[in-house]
Amino acid sequence: MKLITPEFEELFKDYPLYSQEDADDPLIVAKLFDPAGSATWWISEYDPIEKIAFCYVTGLIADEWGYTSLIELESIKRPFGLTIERDLYFVQKRLSEVKK
Repeated sequence: MKLITPEFEELFKDYPLYSQEDADDPLIVAKLFDPAGSATWWISEYDPIEKIAFCYVTGLIADEWGYTSLIELESIKRPFGLTIERDLYFVQKRLSEVKK
């Protein structure tokens, strides 16, 4: 799936990198996931020039905040032709709601 679309970038026009760094409970703007079930990226900020997102990642060794390259995520190929997907039905919510 193509992750970086004009629609995706429009979601983050008000949430560039570092825009929520002082927020106690940042807004999660978009959700990406591995359909094979290993990881989910809860994205709060995005840089459209560098194609870098700041996100809370769950499902790997430890749940943690970090930066990720959307270009790299787009290049991941899973078995049976699966790729990292964007949850098109995700409704923006605060991190505290995601963690429930």
